[in-house]
Amino acid sequence: MTATGVRARLAGTVWPGTAHLRADGELTVGGVPLTELARRYGTPLHVVDEEDVRRRCRAFLRAFPDQEVAYAGKAFLCRGMARWIAEEGLSLDVCSAGELAVARAAGFPAERILMHGNAKTPGDLGAALSYGVGRIVVDSFGEITRLAATVASPRPRLLVRVTPGVDGHTHAAVTTGTDGQKFGFSLSSGAAAEAVRRVLGQRGLDLAGLHCHLGSQITDLDAFDRAARRMVALLAAVRDEHGVTLPQLDLGGGFGIAYRAGEPDLDPGPLAERMLGAARAACAEHRLPVPRITIEPGRAIVARAGVTVYRVVSVKRDAAGGPLVAVDGGMSDNPRPSLYGARYSVRLIGRRAAGGDRVVTVVGRHCEAGDVLVRDATLPADVRPGDLLAMPCTGAYHHSMASNYNLVGRPPVVAVRAGAARPLVRRETEEDLLRRDVG
Repeated sequence: MTATGVRARLAGTVWPGTAHLRADGELTVGGVPLTELARRYGTPLHVVDEEDVRRRCRAFLRAFPDQEVAYAGKAFLCRGMARWIAEEGLSLDVCSAGELAVARAAGFPAERILMHGNAKTPGDLGAALSYGVGRIVVDSFGEITRLAATVASPRPRLLVRVTPGVDGHTHAAVTTGTDGQKFGFSLSSGAAAEAVRRVLGQRGLDLAGLHCHLGSQITDLDAFDRAARRMVALLAAVRDEHGVTLPQLDLGGGFGIAYRAGEPDLDPGPLAERMLGAARAACAEHRLPVPRITIEPGRAIVARAGVTVYRVVSVKRDAAGGPLVAVDGGMSDNPRPSLYGARYSVRLIGRRAAGGDRVVTVVGRHCEAGDVLVRDATLPADVRPGDLLAMPCTGAYHHSMASNYNLVGRPPVVAVRAGAARPLVRRETEEDLLRRDVG
């Protein structure tokens, strides 16, 4: 990627919408040079383009008019992010009392919150009931029993999570729509129908609808089509058996994005046309009113808004002569390459290269051979210690999955917009780490 003129938009879909490359090699996001942010906040550094997040929220709302768009908080959540989501009119799904605490601290409207989780603790359920979240997505018979035994006013509104038996053809570690994994009630075994019976049999519970989720990073539109049709068929079976027409159908999220130029990417428009079309057609076939549809994008809203800035620590060669570029972060701030074999791109920022390019392996600082960030990165041949590298598409499942491996503090998160920057999450310090060590 090269600059033309004073500045150029970066090619492809993997960079934030406001990212521009200047002729001197400087990369700006939200009107702020990334080298300036690195000087102010240090590295590694997560940068989030607020305008990009808001644009993607609006794109999903336009594509799914009169439906519900619930941001999947597990992708990335802090008080600032929760406020952006609330201001844009989205709902929010959370998976723990901790995520709910962040939403509460940001003043997120309780009625627009969904509580998820395959193994909600008593603390999770208590927090959800205390705040009065709009819906709890039940995932086990024991959870139904516990909620039924809890006196709550108003009655908790529930969605039954169904495993529809649809394979999204994604990585096995993030596949959730098929039988044989930990989420939901199986449709094929009859467990989903039994869960509906148990909820409807409890006067203290209010069944609002059904829920399913196929997994993460799915680009197969046929999978969403099949899931919608199977879920509507179950809605019809509930009506026929119980005389109840459920008003809500949550079809989940997991919408795939491009992490590198040329990879497939789901646009909200065609996605909505396919998902809503399938649901409406199935409802017509079963003579059902069309329920209100909920979708749960997380990665598709925040991933491309994020850029991580690293500083090169060393450059050397492995035994086979391959160049190894080591940076000051790694699997503690981005575990996805180690967990899923996720592939990223990376580029030099802050100066112009003095020669040609070469293929290198970008590795992290941690004491694991698997701490590799990018195996086939193309970087300038003169890359050297002290250089800054920018990795796009790091807004989702980076900060939220970060760890303190080797007792390395987690990076800060800085928001940029209209030429200004402000911290959302400060850098974790050694004092923070020691404060928890009470022994």
